[in-house]
Amino acid sequence: MPLRPGRCYRRIKGPPYTRREYISGVPPPKIAIFDMGNPKGDFPVHVKLIAKEMGQIRHNALEAARVSANKNMEKRVGRSNYHLKIKVYPHHVLRENKMMAFAGADRLQDGMRLAFGKPIGTAARVRPGQTIIMIRTKLEYIEYAKKALKIAASKISVPTKIVIEYTPQAQVQPIS
Repeated sequence: MPLRPGRCYRRIKGPPYTRREYISGVPPPKIAIFDMGNPKGDFPVHVKLIAKEMGQIRHNALEAARVSANKNMEKRVGRSNYHLKIKVYPHHVLRENKMMAFAGADRLQDGMRLAFGKPIGTAARVRPGQTIIMIRTKLEYIEYAKKALKIAASKISVPTKIVIEYTPQAQVQPIS
């Protein structure tokens, strides 16, 4: 069966389902790397993608957002001029009771029998005001970071906003 759209899993229903020792067959998260660019760099500006509402973000959406933001920043400013960090981890296990929905499916379905569902993936639960992705960069690359996070936000099913924070060292230095 194909992957359902993100809107099917965006809302939080019930307590988190995270105890992997009791769950068999949980697929590993697709997100591979959480730190990209230059993590040891000294960058005066933090551009953050922040959740506006409570919700869930699937692991494949986080990976798509990470890949698009990283590719955009790497292409425009170079790997040594930014540090991109994914701030959430997909702990919550998503379940699905797979049902067939095509002609003749009435003779193949089991209906509500064993309706608990099988694990199909993982999701990160976010609350309002929580940072999802953060890019640290130099003052001259703020617009590129905002553009990269705007592209990444289009991959995520939760409404988001972009916030820029300046460290104290950024406010002391004049912009040239």
